Amino acid sequence: QVQLVESGGGLVQAGGSLRLSCAASGRTFSSYAMGWFRQAPGKEREFVAAISWSGGSTYYADSVKGRFTISRDNAKNTVYLQMNSLKPEDTAVYYCAAGVVAGKKSPYEYDYWGQGTQVTVSS
Repeated sequence: QVQLVESGGGLVQAGGSLRLSCAASGRTFSSYAMGWFRQAPGKEREFVAAISWSGGSTYYADSVKGRFTISRDNAKNTVYLQMNSLKPEDTAVYYCAAGVVAGKKSPYEYDYWGQGTQVTVSS
């Protein structure tokens, strides 16, 4: 079992940056692929980025490619999402998730979820 806690959200102006963190409990963190998703009001949860258990493979939604970077530190049981050049359309609750297979873009492929952290980008 893995428990996930996100942090780092907040209010930022367009063009700014934020770094989200997702701290995991449990000794098996390094065996899980991790993903970041987001959900805006009235919209479905959508894939943002994913990373393999080793960190050697990363995957991004086209909407964030070149602006966001996912990384992980298995020694700290933490996955990160560095978000640069933020846009108002990036406003959403951001969730991290753990799954078995790397690179999955459907939320149904993930087994464990955090509670989410709000990111608001003002124009």
